[in-house]
Amino acid sequence: MSSLENIFYIQAGLGVLANMFLLFFYTSIILSDRSKPMDLISCQLTFIHIMMILSEGDNLLANILESLKFGNDVKCKTTFYINRVMRGLSICITCLLSVFQAVTISPSTSLLAKFKNKVKTHIIYAFFYFWSFNLSFSSRLIFYVAGFTNVSETYQMKVTKSCSLYPMNYIIRGSILTVIIARDVFLVGVMLTTSTYMVITLCRHQMQCKHLHNISYLRASPEKRATQTILLLVVFFVVMYWLDFIISFTSTLSWKYVPVVLTVQKLVMYAYPTLTPLVQITSDKRIISILKNITGRFIW
Repeated sequence: MSSLENIFYIQAGLGVLANMFLLFFYTSIILSDRSKPMDLISCQLTFIHIMMILSEGDNLLANILESLKFGNDVKCKTTFYINRVMRGLSICITCLLSVFQAVTISPSTSLLAKFKNKVKTHIIYAFFYFWSFNLSFSSRLIFYVAGFTNVSETYQMKVTKSCSLYPMNYIIRGSILTVIIARDVFLVGVMLTTSTYMVITLCRHQMQCKHLHNISYLRASPEKRATQTILLLVVFFVVMYWLDFIISFTSTLSWKYVPVVLTVQKLVMYAYPTLTPLVQITSDKRIISILKNITGRFIW
């Protein structure tokens, strides 16, 4: 058990460092007025992943609140609420990233092409809607999360070392699960649809380039590299998300969390926010050139 926890802390540390680097990079790009709409989405996703990792269980945010002498109830409610908001935003922004790239690479004759000129405005509206929905929807957790009392009350479900969930009314629990499942199925469906569309578009483009004997352009296309990166992220997200969902759903129905299962769930849940920045760093030529310049200075 301790070895699994150590792996989780190493994973969390790596994820925070990589996302902090990306957040600094995208913020500097946005402030310099050289940003693309993709940079705005990636900056949001990076910030969400940092907060998502820091607010998990007994991580840094919980320790900060504890050092500030906040009670255990306040600590649990705050960290659990922020974590659930960030988890909801993660799937929303990842879906937005997939939709945006599908619009970006769409041919001028497609129905999506008319959104290209308005995409920046639509992104701002999407940000506002996603944040408003997740902040309000997750507020219900404030009433059902509390510090673990360490008594023989079987109705509590321990979710961290110091926090627990109290049971909800069956109607309320069913309504919440219905909304969550409907939201997630819809967003994952959109991601899979846009991913399929991007694969078809890339294949058509590749066939056209082969026909015109212009393979070099296809290989050098930044749109193709960005699309391949997003396809990789979407597929990985969908796999990790549904693994996490199955574990959470099963534990909620049985109203029991086994410590080993909880730790495994953490590893699955935070695989995506940990690997996402690493994939982005290795696929963005701007970041690669910056890293090459930095390493070149150290060598010389």
